Amino acid sequence: MQATALSAQELTQGATPPVQDVAPVVLKSSSLLQEQIPDDQRSALPTFVYGERIFGRPDLETVVEGNAMLRRGDMVIKADRLEYDQPTDLAKATGQVRINRAGNVYEGPLLELKLEAFEGFFNQPRFYFLKNDMNGEADRVDFIDDQRAVITHASMTTCRRLPGPDWMPDWILRATSISMDNEEDVGTAQGALLSFKGVPLLPIPYLTFPLSDKRKSGLMPPTLGLDNVNGVEVSVPYYWNIAPNRDATLTPTFMSKRGVNLGSEFRYLEADYSGQLRLDLMPSDLLRDSNRWGLSYAHQATLKSDLTNYFSASGMALSLNLNRVSDDNYWRDFTRSEASLTQRLLSNDAALTWSNGNFSNSVRMLKWQTLQDVTAPIVPPYDRVPQLATRYARSNVNGFDFSVDADYTQFQSNSTLTLQPNAQRAFSRLSVSHPWLAPAGFFTPKLQLNATQYQFDTPLTNGDSAANRALPTFSLDTGLVFERDANFFGRALRQTLEPRAFYVNTPYRDQSLLPNYDSGSNDFNFATIWAENAFVGNDRISDSNLLTLGLTTRLLNPDTGAEVARFGVAQRLRFTDQNVTLLKTDAPAVSGISDLLLGAAVNWDPKWAFDATVQYNPTTRESVSSTLGARYNPGLYRALTAAYRFQRVASATAIASEQMDIGWQWPVNDLWGDKGQDLGAGRGQGEGRWYSVGRLNYSMDEGRLVNTLLGFEYDAGCWLGRVVLEQLQVSTTAATQRIMFQLEFVGFTRLGVSPLKTLKDNIPSYQYLREQTSPPSRFSNYD
Repeated sequence: MQATALSAQELTQGATPPVQDVAPVVLKSSSLLQEQIPDDQRSALPTFVYGERIFGRPDLETVVEGNAMLRRGDMVIKADRLEYDQPTDLAKATGQVRINRAGNVYEGPLLELKLEAFEGFFNQPRFYFLKNDMNGEADRVDFIDDQRAVITHASMTTCRRLPGPDWMPDWILRATSISMDNEEDVGTAQGALLSFKGVPLLPIPYLTFPLSDKRKSGLMPPTLGLDNVNGVEVSVPYYWNIAPNRDATLTPTFMSKRGVNLGSEFRYLEADYSGQLRLDLMPSDLLRDSNRWGLSYAHQATLKSDLTNYFSASGMALSLNLNRVSDDNYWRDFTRSEASLTQRLLSNDAALTWSNGNFSNSVRMLKWQTLQDVTAPIVPPYDRVPQLATRYARSNVNGFDFSVDADYTQFQSNSTLTLQPNAQRAFSRLSVSHPWLAPAGFFTPKLQLNATQYQFDTPLTNGDSAANRALPTFSLDTGLVFERDANFFGRALRQTLEPRAFYVNTPYRDQSLLPNYDSGSNDFNFATIWAENAFVGNDRISDSNLLTLGLTTRLLNPDTGAEVARFGVAQRLRFTDQNVTLLKTDAPAVSGISDLLLGAAVNWDPKWAFDATVQYNPTTRESVSSTLGARYNPGLYRALTAAYRFQRVASATAIASEQMDIGWQWPVNDLWGDKGQDLGAGRGQGEGRWYSVGRLNYSMDEGRLVNTLLGFEYDAGCWLGRVVLEQLQVSTTAATQRIMFQLEFVGFTRLGVSPLKTLKDNIPSYQYLREQTSPPSRFSNYD
């Protein structure tokens, strides 16, 4: 468009000037908006002075009266009167003085400050710290430099000040002296007293506290607990910030019914490796009258050495995962230990992996510690000492995909418990396929050859010390994809219709005499119904002559492609019996049609989600297994989940398992119509909001609660209260119960036993009431 000039007559007649082309505004970064101003730039920044009256001598002193303001970089000083002596860089402010430096604010009657060094004092100040939202008042503040200050006879809180002379915060920390170190993000209080609701809680001669989420060494708040196994618990953790990438935590815990447990954790993080070591020691545990210990160690590393260069290897990685405990009852008596130590099968695994072009290789050592229970013994799994594996794979070689897998493993275990010999097993698989892919569907024939060789340390029942097995498998996987635009309930969607057929044929080989080291039966679901083998692992290869048919329809958002709903059905047609079974006592799968598999998932609205899977037996007209789930998440701190699980005993009508699972986090205020704004990350002080949290796992066939988690959270803005009751079933006849109570003074400290990890691990979609994702910006409190 060209700009044209209008005559005076056209202007007086109200003609509209034509719009001229204007170049778009281009935003660019500016050093003036950086969060922290470097020291080498700060000294060169200009000083701006404003006021109603300004007088003085150039390059000597300046006096500003009436709404005086001095601004330099991220610092602003406001007062009734302001004097600035340029040779000494000293500013004196009197009358309603306010200083804002990078979001930290001080207010009072008198200030003397050297601007560049930020050295001086403030009399009778009120203050506000941006990083932890702390505010308070004191007799005096002495600024040591731009990072350190000493506050004398101070009182502070994170409760937001309300108007009125009688205002008193819900909690307050008073101290004779408080030293603030913003470089280390730590405060140190001497002669401190913490009060809550006017009641003195904790007199503390010496106390350090964080000014941000930055880590610091020192004693952490003590925790108190109560449960039916340990009795009264008192823990006093000590955190050691060794380096930015290394830290350790030492946690002595006194248990009134058992003694003292010494817990320790060490973490490290480097460019090429990282790890975590946890060790718990409990000398003379009164519960078992013995010494108890638990060890958990995880290490991951990327290796770079001359060896990798010699073999032209890339991506060489080392992984260690070690878990050991002192005795068989450890999992039962230490239910809150590291998750890997609360199981009865503890893995000790070391693996080295690397790749070289189309090759990927691994060396692995795996040993198990099995914690036995005389009332419920388990067969220990086999150690793999060692396991060597390699894979060569290429795709689209003249339209063909092919791969070769090889695995050598030496299996070892206690033969008196496993009732079968230890062995060395070599397994290999050659796979060749030719996929034809098109937007409207796919067609993939595939041929596999499986070969296995065993060498046993003791003969089998037929006298053989070795065995061999070779089996081919042919499969054909094909499907079509149809699409159409559709409209459901007034919503424009794209609907797909995806029929699929999968045929597999594997001849029968008698494998009943072969030991089973790592095989298990596949679950019957939408992932395994399309698998060539009915078993996982390499000791059993099922004979198959079957056809699987399935149909899936999906509803998609035409703009984003997001799935709104999915419905599917699949069923197998077995032409001959499957004679290979996992155990000799297992019945073979007979020919004919299998159970019908039905599935659905609906995400029609972002707030709601539903999913369901049903395995239906058309012969008995009964459900074999069912899983139903629903989630409702309408907003922050509002989540409700429910699940139903049903599993019937094979070839019987008795119910093996039927459970209901419900989890929630919800504001109790909503129940009486108070759906106001959640306090969130604020620091207000008012009526507060109650939240109910919990998860219930109810066994319908047993008629009892299996695991229970119930509690309440109270958010008063500047403090939080939590009380949670937990019951964990450790056996069919025993359970542990404990109460967790915590009082959190927001931005300062926590007292009691924290239930946060328990709530996060057990309640789906649970959100912390205080979770700051990023540090506050100085521009959020800008003058």
